[in-house]
Amino acid sequence: MKTPVYEESILDEDEVAVPLPHESVLNTVQLTLVGTVTLDSKNKIHFSRSLIQVPEIDSKCNILHDAQLQAFMGLLSDEGKTGHALEIGKYTIDENAQAYIDGNKLFQRHASILGSTGSGKSWTVASILEQAAKLSSANLIVFDLHGEYRELSYARHLRIPGPEELGKSDSSLLYLPYWLLNTEELQAMFIDKSEFSAHNQVTVFQEAVVTEKRKYLETLKKTEILNAFTLDSPIPFGVEDVVAKLKRLNEEKVQGSRGEKQGDFFGQFSRLLVRLNSKITDKRYGFLFQSPKSENQYESMAEMMKRLMDYSTSGAQIKVIDFSEVPSDILPVIVGLVARIIYQVQFWTDHEKRRPMAFVCDEAHLYLPKKEGKNPVEQRAIENFEKIAKEGRKYGVALLIISQRPSDVSTTILSQCNNVIALRLTNGEDQSTVKKLLPESLAGLMDTLSILDIGEALVVGDAVLLPNRIRLLPPTEKPLSSTIAFWDEWSKAPDTPDFVKSVENMRRQNRT
Repeated sequence: MKTPVYEESILDEDEVAVPLPHESVLNTVQLTLVGTVTLDSKNKIHFSRSLIQVPEIDSKCNILHDAQLQAFMGLLSDEGKTGHALEIGKYTIDENAQAYIDGNKLFQRHASILGSTGSGKSWTVASILEQAAKLSSANLIVFDLHGEYRELSYARHLRIPGPEELGKSDSSLLYLPYWLLNTEELQAMFIDKSEFSAHNQVTVFQEAVVTEKRKYLETLKKTEILNAFTLDSPIPFGVEDVVAKLKRLNEEKVQGSRGEKQGDFFGQFSRLLVRLNSKITDKRYGFLFQSPKSENQYESMAEMMKRLMDYSTSGAQIKVIDFSEVPSDILPVIVGLVARIIYQVQFWTDHEKRRPMAFVCDEAHLYLPKKEGKNPVEQRAIENFEKIAKEGRKYGVALLIISQRPSDVSTTILSQCNNVIALRLTNGEDQSTVKKLLPESLAGLMDTLSILDIGEALVVGDAVLLPNRIRLLPPTEKPLSSTIAFWDEWSKAPDTPDFVKSVENMRRQNRT
């Protein structure tokens, strides 16, 4: 801070002294009060996040160093090492002190892991998963977009089937039959609201779906369900029967006073029928519309939920869902669908039997972007997660958001994350986004985001006793996300590349 100091040095025409400014520099330090060190009833040193006593303005300030610093960091480490502590690494300013975060508070109010590519996000996620897998009833579901976590030995692995695998029945393949879609998702996928006949399309389409669901329940004599089901109820039905009814109405002619005339809906469903047939026959959507018969039974959904939500058997505490074969244009829909059906089953589970679970949303910016300018299908998917972010805590569903571009992630979702593990961020917009998530008093701490080392993070939120820089603990089993050493690879002797196989893999949409 610069403070002007005046002294008389010259005279003006009237021989009056004119002061000349002379600058002197006064160094100031801005302090943020974060907690209090006190003695408890047993004369044991204790650290508290609350401010029991505020120091006076002219109070002396002492710097902790050497043995004092080690003692204080040791105190933080001891305070954090509780029965529900999660070891995350070591404090940067004292690497002899283990850093812990509160496992309860980390997930109770949602959390985010944010950092540029190569900063150590995947390692951080794997480290958390590794420790969670040791808990008897842990229940975490990882949305893996690039197959980075597909080799973790302690996890159950599921995969959305690609075009080449359609029709195969395998416990590791996760089909998502079309009848799991709710009203809004069905409409967003098939109906163009800009068309003149959109209202009639919605009405007749919904009636046809309800009719086919009712027929299915009547066949199974599910009387109790018949009296309560709705259009959104996940009940199998034949989409080909819905198409047949729409086609009949689209071509229907009725008898009039002067002979045959066009029916009420004649020609109004032509474009809708084209879209329906296009989606149903498109192999990219095969896991929706071309799943095996065994995946379209009344009991199929319960079996699917058992694979997705079970935590009671060995290796079921961590579930990794591989979405790498899903085309990018429908990725938000599919991830949103999986999250919604799991959340709804959790919602309808008896409170006494409900166990908490967490969604680990890797590369969240790809399917949880800001809604502005997105098409209706993507908006429905984002809204599913926004609802979980706002209401999931009541039903034991937490979000762990991972992204290298936090500025592109839905503001609604990020604002609900009360815990932030911020690794190195070099982009100004991303840094600004992270700063907005934190109290103004910690703005100075966030200025170090661009100079953090790889594997080093600023950890802030309810889960830590004190906002601090922490060198993160590497996992025992590392994900497949290591940065390629370009120069080293280019230095190796060349081999014979097989471009024919690569092209064939691209054509059949499968890497194996």
